[in-house]
Amino acid sequence: MRAASALLPTHGSREMHDKLKTVARFAALVLLITAMSSAADTKRILVHGHRGARAMRPENTIPAYEYAINAGADVLEMDMAVTKDNVIVMSHDPILHPPVCSGPAPSAVIHESTLAQVRQWDCGAVRNPNFPKQQPIPGTRMPTLDEVLSLSTQGTFEYNIETKSFADQPQYTPSPEEFVRLFLEQVHKHHIEKRVMLQSFDFRTLIAARKMAPEIRRVALTEADPRDFVTIAKEGGDAQIISPNYNLVTKAKVDAAHKAGLQVVPWTANTPADWDKLIDARVDAIISDDPAALLEYLKTRGLH
Repeated sequence: MRAASALLPTHGSREMHDKLKTVARFAALVLLITAMSSAADTKRILVHGHRGARAMRPENTIPAYEYAINAGADVLEMDMAVTKDNVIVMSHDPILHPPVCSGPAPSAVIHESTLAQVRQWDCGAVRNPNFPKQQPIPGTRMPTLDEVLSLSTQGTFEYNIETKSFADQPQYTPSPEEFVRLFLEQVHKHHIEKRVMLQSFDFRTLIAARKMAPEIRRVALTEADPRDFVTIAKEGGDAQIISPNYNLVTKAKVDAAHKAGLQVVPWTANTPADWDKLIDARVDAIISDDPAALLEYLKTRGLH
């Protein structure tokens, strides 16, 4: 056994101990700063469920929207049409037809049909052949905007809602102003102005919305326009968000849009290769037919 005095630290060892503690504190501080910088650099990307979750449930139906909500989607993306009796219903196409909807006739124009007539069509009986994982739900009827906005109580998700309006085919919809008025009527009824975005390829509806309800965020959709995103958004009623076909996205265009204060939300990307391209371009959100798969992928990248 050593003497007790041998167990006591000498002056030199105490000095070394203090130095080591200082170095350790400095290293911890460097690690913390690095982690904070990395976190600030990592940008959370939001997920929009395209037509709810078209890859998994019949598009633009309550089951599709609820699937997206339960998966944790940040935004429900959807489309509007207007019936003969001025009820907004959720449909990408202005004409009812298989396989999306099956009914008493080969096809029917929604704007020439009453809500009661539209409800004769089953919009969940047949699987869309483009989406083999889609689960048919026979008996599913086309929902109204009122019914869809009623889902807002199920979470804090937002809505990205498109006016399917056609300048070259005015017979399919009311005027842009009337379309927007009907839309705003339902938004105000449910008091969710801050949770709604209005999107369109028909910029007449975005211009009308800017005049009638400037507080509602506007989304300029574009499919093949090669111009910069800032110019397109300006023409789209001074839209705050640009939503291009994902093939149009480049980092340079996204950077320029961000510099102008715009958000970039491309559509419709469904594969990891396409998601990676958009992640690298630093987009703000991605619209996908399979929001659950996209969410899972983003989480593995630390981006959601």
